Amino acid sequence: MDEQHAETLRAVEHELTALLRRGRAVSWDVAREVHPNLEPNAYGLLLWLRRCDSIRLTDLSTRLGIGKGTLSRQIRGLETLGLVRRIPDPTDGRAAQLSLTEEGQRRFDAARAARMGHIRGTLESWPVEDVAEFARLLGRFNDAWS
Repeated sequence: MDEQHAETLRAVEHELTALLRRGRAVSWDVAREVHPNLEPNAYGLLLWLRRCDSIRLTDLSTRLGIGKGTLSRQIRGLETLGLVRRIPDPTDGRAAQLSLTEEGQRRFDAARAARMGHIRGTLESWPVEDVAEFARLLGRFNDAWS
């Protein structure tokens, strides 16, 4: 690898570190908007549940790359807060489907609207094509990363 390529990769690492640092700070704020006792990493679980409508814990565990035990504990915490519910899986009586409660959906949607407003404000001066390319490249990076 030549030095210019190595320097470019260091720049990518630097920018990813800055993005992740800011993302963690924003996650605390967004989590508090959903519920004062919500852990910041739980916002991502709510996002998946909102996107899927309902999903089995094992399927969610696979998608997120989180162990079932860890995920189950996180889901129990969300159930305690009244944000998530388990309903019997109609195809397998031993399993349950996870979904947001109406309150969870309402709170999540309000917090997400605020987060989207921040993203919109940050990117509003960018050309639409650049925003689309940014989203495409982030998706490509995330797909390759997992």
